[in-house]
Amino acid sequence: MADLSPADRALLDRIARKVVDKGMSAPAIFFLESIKPLNFVASQAMIFFGPILTSIFSRSDYDRLATILEDRGSIEELLTRIEALEAGES
Repeated sequence: MADLSPADRALLDRIARKVVDKGMSAPAIFFLESIKPLNFVASQAMIFFGPILTSIFSRSDYDRLATILEDRGSIEELLTRIEALEAGES
């Protein structure tokens, strides 16, 4: 995905690392693959649930992730990163 900034890629990388570190790669991959066609709707739902979920995530990262997920290729980028980390690539 050429239109992701280095900061966006770093955010996706942090998320992927957390997923892999918690042993949640398979469920995350299954979930992300299943919502690919609905990524814009999912990003809008994130905005709706923002006040609740920002108690878990920093507000700036959460808002940025919602914006990143509006682009269909961003989910594929996150999937690729999770799969690479799971395979032991850095």
